[in-house]
Amino acid sequence: MDNIDVRKYIINNFKEDSLKDIEESIDKSIESRSEDPLIGLGVLFELMWNSSDNEMKNSILSNIKKGLTNG
Repeated sequence: MDNIDVRKYIINNFKEDSLKDIEESIDKSIESRSEDPLIGLGVLFELMWNSSDNEMKNSILSNIKKGLTNG
């Protein structure tokens, strides 16, 4: 993936997917315990973060902190 924009590639890969398709892809990526999907999950996280207001960002941060504490 040296000569491609990874963000654009991942966004285009999911653009036409249904919510269920996206959820299944996320679940499969997490279940795989592989590091390869982390790039895609990072792009999805970036999209979510950039489209979130401050209240949602605080909720995301709280959930991350909770996961770190429980994990």
